[in-house]
Amino acid sequence: MKNAPIGIFDSGYGGLTVLREIVKLLPEYDYLYLGDNARAPYGPRDFDTIYQYTLESVRYLFGQGCQLVVLACNTASAKALRNIQQLALPQMAPERRVLGVIRPTAEVIGHFTKTNQVGVLGTTGTVRSESYLLEIGKFFPAVAVYQQACPMWVPLVENGELAGPGTEFFVKKYLDSLLAAAPGLDTVLLACTHYPLLEPLIQRFLPKGITVVSQGEIVAKSLTGYLQRHPDMASRCAKNGQRHFHTTGSAADFEGHASAFFGEAVAAVQVDLRS
Repeated sequence: MKNAPIGIFDSGYGGLTVLREIVKLLPEYDYLYLGDNARAPYGPRDFDTIYQYTLESVRYLFGQGCQLVVLACNTASAKALRNIQQLALPQMAPERRVLGVIRPTAEVIGHFTKTNQVGVLGTTGTVRSESYLLEIGKFFPAVAVYQQACPMWVPLVENGELAGPGTEFFVKKYLDSLLAAAPGLDTVLLACTHYPLLEPLIQRFLPKGITVVSQGEIVAKSLTGYLQRHPDMASRCAKNGQRHFHTTGSAADFEGHASAFFGEAVAAVQVDLRS
């Protein structure tokens, strides 16, 4: 228990944008980041596959001592979190907790809009789950939610293609589709933790006056509140200010890409979730 880091999971690098904001607010805690880079992206995969991959990743983090795991991946949160919380966790580790990124975002997104029209940009898996439609509807029933799948964005970001004609084409394509469906929207949610790296292009192709919302700071504030409300869990999480990074892919590749997401260089370890 004394060496229990908070686990942060993502299908690839995107969750590092969330971890970066969490560390700003809660620098005293230990963190273990796991990127399932070998099997990314999750967005196009079916429900059962995403659930199985996410469950394997949670089990791995539990095996490393994590008492609390944050799924810093919208696709995993949309397609796996509920079943993990309700079905797997009671049998696997009832005293531990797994949190997601969708509900904390849904709880506040309505405060950003004045026209009550919000655009949600996400992976195909996140959009098809309709999780944001359901969750935002619970907290802000007057807000109309317009979803747009952006299947090319994660591969572009994962490969470091953050600029250039090809990237510009796909950023503009998806934004134009969203704006055609909802010309009155004034708020756009980046419902994938990879997308903040495309924010300069997104801002460029959106009309002025539209607010772009990233999730990192929202999730970090939500986690801070959770630990304050659950002092027992907070006491079970190590506070040595240490951060470790594991990947199912190449450690060298992870280290080469991670700084763009996390804001500083990291040292990574390659792991096998089935070992």
